[in-house]
Amino acid sequence: MIPLIYFLRPNHSLLQLTKTKFDGRVLLKTCTNGSSELMSNISMSLVGMLYNVQLMKYTGEDGVAAYGVLMYVSMIFMAAFIGYSVGAAPVVSYHYGAGNKGELRGLLRRSLVLIGLFSVGMVVLGECLAKPLSRIFVGYDTGLLELTLRGFAIYSFSFLFAGLAIYGSSFFTALNNGLISALISFLRTLVFQIAAVLIFPVIWDVDGIWFSIVAAELMAALVTALFLTGMRKKYHYGREWQSRGAVVNRAWQKQCPLFIFWTLCSIINLKC
Repeated sequence: MIPLIYFLRPNHSLLQLTKTKFDGRVLLKTCTNGSSELMSNISMSLVGMLYNVQLMKYTGEDGVAAYGVLMYVSMIFMAAFIGYSVGAAPVVSYHYGAGNKGELRGLLRRSLVLIGLFSVGMVVLGECLAKPLSRIFVGYDTGLLELTLRGFAIYSFSFLFAGLAIYGSSFFTALNNGLISALISFLRTLVFQIAAVLIFPVIWDVDGIWFSIVAAELMAALVTALFLTGMRKKYHYGREWQSRGAVVNRAWQKQCPLFIFWTLCSIINLKC
């Protein structure tokens, strides 16, 4: 509401509220570009039901309870990846639209490094905090606690790969390529998850259900890496712009405070 109040008042800003007209093409493009988020929300419900069916089949009600604990805790970890990706997206869009190819490449390179560090750190945290976090939810039942700890020990490794796919989908959305963004999201949250959760339990029983999450994230990360590699020439974030490293460093330093602000806002919003 604060920005709206500001622009309704007389001001000297280059941005002004004016009359507009309906533009179906822009609206369609906007909806298409945001289709990855649509797929993620639809897939989460479908995949969640399938996991519950498989867990009821192999472990009964305890498995469903353990899965619920993992989902609650994982959102805390995933919020960091999602918040970072959402916070970086406006910066990516700005540099892409302005033709700042060196800055775009520098932002991608630094983002991949940070995502990699976050991923390793979250795996370590997940393994270390598995027991205390599980006790908060299921400490009342020893058998259920052991099942949850076993699932947590396996599930934590999914954090090693999830960040790349989440960031990759957001990155291509920021580049106005809704098709690739939606494809990454569709494969990660639906296709790979369904295939893995149907096949792996046949081989490894209940452990296969937990491993299916890790396998789905791994495959999604590989697909994302392929898209990032294949599209580097089209969007000009390849090695040919490496000579502009000094400019990239200066631009990154200027935008870092705003970038951190948007990232923190996104993480807080997700947790709330």
